[in-house]
Amino acid sequence: MRTLGKGARAEGRKVPAWDRSFLAPLRPCALAAAAVLAILPACATKGQVRLLEGELRSMRIETARRDSVRAAALADMVRLQQRILDSLVAGREALRNLEVRIQADVTDIQRQLLQVQELTGQSQRRLSELKGQLDVRSEQSQAAGVAVPPPPAAPGDTTTRAPMTPAPAPSPSADQMYQGARQQLNRGAVGTARRGFQEFLRVYPAHELAPDALYYIGESFAVENPDSAVAYWTRVVAEHPKATKASTSLYKMGRLEETRNNRAAARSYYDRLLREYPRSEDVDLARDRLRDLRP
Repeated sequence: MRTLGKGARAEGRKVPAWDRSFLAPLRPCALAAAAVLAILPACATKGQVRLLEGELRSMRIETARRDSVRAAALADMVRLQQRILDSLVAGREALRNLEVRIQADVTDIQRQLLQVQELTGQSQRRLSELKGQLDVRSEQSQAAGVAVPPPPAAPGDTTTRAPMTPAPAPSPSADQMYQGARQQLNRGAVGTARRGFQEFLRVYPAHELAPDALYYIGESFAVENPDSAVAYWTRVVAEHPKATKASTSLYKMGRLEETRNNRAAARSYYDRLLREYPRSEDVDLARDRLRDLRP
């Protein structure tokens, strides 16, 4: 095996013979490639370089212009979104203020309606009383005939005639008082109706409509004073156990206890209704409520 020249010997390496035979044909190609690389920079003229620089500058300007347009469009979108948000906030505030004003107006109207109903109920009660008195007087007049004034005294007649005294105004009948109170209750004049039923019970405590009057007094208290309502309905059951309103009073007390979330008390009223009044019209309603209250 032969060694290379001084450089190879200086490095202390040996190159095989087959390596030398492989690299010998590649040496001219390497020299040609080096020459081409040296010539390439000289192929571009100054004009071409300036043209290339101009094109690059134009591309930079166009890119900057497009970026500016996109930035402006984005800023417009942000401003538009902010205006929309501001409009929504203003709309919500306006709706909230409108709702408050409407609620205040509705409350004021309801208060005025209650006052009108109360005044109307009082007037209607007074009219009913006057009508009842007029009817009674008319019936008495028709039964007794038209009153004839006494004839004038004859000459020399010194007989003293007793003056005619007017008949006392009759009181309204039980039916008139009861129906008048019912009409006030149906119109929503709760206070007037309650006073009418109480007056009815004071004048006619043993009347057959007394349990109904007690029941409706309890009904008038159901919203504003539930405890008073229960007290009157309890009186219906205790004082008039055979009345139609007795079973209805038990059902009403059960419903009231449900609104108080007192399920045990409500079930006790319904159970008592089913046990003591199995043929009443309220039995089916009580059964339905018991099914709903079943644990």
